[in-house]
Amino acid sequence: MKIAKIKDFNYKTGQVVVVGASAGGLDALAALIQQLPEDFPAPVLLVMHISPDATGDVLLNALNKHGKLKCGHAIHGELFKAGRVYLAPSDHHLLIEKNGELHVTKGAAENRSRPGIDPLFRSAAVAFGNQVIGIILTGYLDDGTAGMIAIQRCGGICIVQDPKEAQYPDMPKNTLNQLKVDYCVPIAEMGGILATLMARKVGRQKTIPDDIQREAKIAERVLSDLPAVNSLGEQVPFNCPGCGGVLWKMHKGSFVRYRCHTGHAYTSVSLLAAQTQKIEETMWIALRMFEERKNLLTTVAKEQKGATSRMAAERAESSQVHIDRIRAILLADDKPNNSDLPI
Repeated sequence: MKIAKIKDFNYKTGQVVVVGASAGGLDALAALIQQLPEDFPAPVLLVMHISPDATGDVLLNALNKHGKLKCGHAIHGELFKAGRVYLAPSDHHLLIEKNGELHVTKGAAENRSRPGIDPLFRSAAVAFGNQVIGIILTGYLDDGTAGMIAIQRCGGICIVQDPKEAQYPDMPKNTLNQLKVDYCVPIAEMGGILATLMARKVGRQKTIPDDIQREAKIAERVLSDLPAVNSLGEQVPFNCPGCGGVLWKMHKGSFVRYRCHTGHAYTSVSLLAAQTQKIEETMWIALRMFEERKNLLTTVAKEQKGATSRMAAERAESSQVHIDRIRAILLADDKPNNSDLPI
């Protein structure tokens, strides 16, 4: 594919586009990228939630087939270029530095996701402030909301897909519930908006808030200690589902999040989803252990005689009671809502 020549990226005034998507993101991202011209004057950095064992090649193939820009996986240490699309590799966060250097890291998951949307958006806001344009597309839960707030607080532009057309509207809706965005539009209108924004003159840079800078450093694994997290919020009597550590509660206005000192971070919705998943895992382990105990007691009852046999048989029956109760909980016909579904 022929790529048009683009002027060198101006790190002082050039703009950076960051995009986050989850469920339904393949079609949404393809529809967005195909609107951008060959000479698009900004780098585009993408995070889409995919499983750790996926390659992301299906998405890249779709973007390269239908779009005009060259798309590829981000490479650690690479300097981004205008007119290129960079996709976060599976099971890795994608971050950026002020000099345009890409960081591909195995930092702690945020909102149960790696790659996470929030870490990319936050690092972009810290590095480029009001030169950043953030876009949230279709997906479950609310990854990206905190990152979009960071972009807005640093003077950037916020664009959200109209939830009415999103295949999975949770992510756009949750973002809209927490901040007043600059644009809430169908994907088909985003290309024109980006073209207009690329022609704007970026104003004077805002001061980057200290708390956003600290969180960005934690994601880079530069900071990961108690004083850093203590400065962001207050300890709460909850444990991190990711590592079992203590959580700190952070809130700006009505938006509440939680973070542990090793780097895991959650919104209230994603924390509840993670706790629910851990409870289910624990219940299945308990079911297996009770079934193994019952099988062993049944074997003892058959092999032994007299009081030992009778006692083992009684304990096997008691174990069956617990097995039935746990199985009933696990198999209960409790229809989940979107907040309980995996990303």
